[in-house]
Amino acid sequence: MSTKTPKTLLQIVLVCVLAVSIGVAAYHFMVPKNGEPPVAAVSLVVPQPDATRIFINFGETDPRWRFAEGAWEVRKNGETVSLAQVAADREFPVALLEADQYTAVDISVRFRPISGKGDASGGIIFRARDARNYYLVRANALEDNFQLYRVVNGNRIEIASIQTSPPSIGQWHSLRVVAVDDQIQAYLDGRLLIDHRDGTYVAGYIGLWTKGDSVTDFTDMTLLGIRK
Repeated sequence: MSTKTPKTLLQIVLVCVLAVSIGVAAYHFMVPKNGEPPVAAVSLVVPQPDATRIFINFGETDPRWRFAEGAWEVRKNGETVSLAQVAADREFPVALLEADQYTAVDISVRFRPISGKGDASGGIIFRARDARNYYLVRANALEDNFQLYRVVNGNRIEIASIQTSPPSIGQWHSLRVVAVDDQIQAYLDGRLLIDHRDGTYVAGYIGLWTKGDSVTDFTDMTLLGIRK
């Protein structure tokens, strides 16, 4: 029997370990709700040369905000200025920034679910045609899932979902969504959890969203986007 066989096997094992290590460094792994195998996704990036970066200051009055539903108000707590949705009796409160429309976007916001018995949610709207047609990524402090929706004529259609630990009521959390062409990636607290393709909407406005009796704060909203 050749004495080279163990050495060869060891080399193969080392190569496999190295390959896996490189893969872990280059990819994010996600486990879908339906229990399918983990999905690896390279992080999307909005092309920088053509993009505009905007910090949205809720402390400055901007007439381009359209509060289509809900009761939205500016709050100040020390150095933190937030836009809060405080109505607890609306179906889907929506706030749209009807300024420029964007194709590729990288949007982030911090949100704090304050209260809610049926819902305690917060979400980012993107590629909105209007207040009834848009994409939405949302988290809910009362549910252990993170979801991406396509909203058509006011009707939500779930197109991606993953089980995850819910955000905590009364605590600040971060949401982020990146959309380039028909690929959409969504993050909760810095973790890439959703990677999905859908080509229904290619451009539109950005905005914020809550549901039902959610009372939610939003602050530190930023946008890196390519104008339509």
